Amino acid sequence: MAMEVSVSENERQEDIGKLEYGCEHYKRRCKIRAPCCNKVFTCRHCHNAVMSMLDNPKEQHEIVRTEVKQVICSVCDAEQQVTQKCTNCGVNMGEYFCGVCKFYDDDISKGQFHCNGCGICRVGGRENFFHCQKCGSCYATSLIDNHICLENSMQNNCPVCYEYLFDSLRQTSVMKCGHTMHMDCFAEMTEHNKYTCPMCSKSMHDMSSVWQRMDEEIEATVMPEEYRDTKIWILCNDCNTESEVRFHIIGLKCSQCQSYNTRKVASPESPQ
Repeated sequence: MAMEVSVSENERQEDIGKLEYGCEHYKRRCKIRAPCCNKVFTCRHCHNAVMSMLDNPKEQHEIVRTEVKQVICSVCDAEQQVTQKCTNCGVNMGEYFCGVCKFYDDDISKGQFHCNGCGICRVGGRENFFHCQKCGSCYATSLIDNHICLENSMQNNCPVCYEYLFDSLRQTSVMKCGHTMHMDCFAEMTEHNKYTCPMCSKSMHDMSSVWQRMDEEIEATVMPEEYRDTKIWILCNDCNTESEVRFHIIGLKCSQCQSYNTRKVASPESPQ
């Protein structure tokens, strides 16, 4: 019976202050000492935000998470080497703890897991993701054998907001073309009637219903007689095919894939 009481007391000790400390990025019961500037911050994002606002560009820097060596318990203020439980008061400084990333988080509902391929911790549950070796990142399991691989596609900035995608806290979307951007940036583009990838100009959505409406508009819109037999060369952004098509002011339809996501190009006979 005495052992049961002891275990119960230990569990209560570990849970002291759970979800009561932290910052806007993470709930955690510790702070980190940045190895780069020896200053104390709640997390690396807090550190990076402060350092990015320094007037002197030479002093601006980001923390390397794996180089963190010291943490400070938020419950008892004891500074110590990186570990999950405080060596002084015994609380869990993070319900989730990764010794590789030196990462702590009390909110385990996020489904945190460490991906060896990415080299960082991610959220969403390990069972819901796989690591694509060519793309160099974790993707949802629904994309297994169902996406175009682009080498290190996540090792880029979002083409809309320019935030680095690989370790962004915001959710990302993989487009049909294989390029990536933030989900909220993707939604914002759609709201502003922008339907092509900012990187390669391919259609981001299934546009078949739009193309059908354009077919109907073209059929109902008669061109002036002097333009009815005019033909021009186009390049299709969706299938990369060049073809000669009949000119129409509403749109130029690819003869290969029936897309209107096209652009005018010089004819093969035109002088270069």
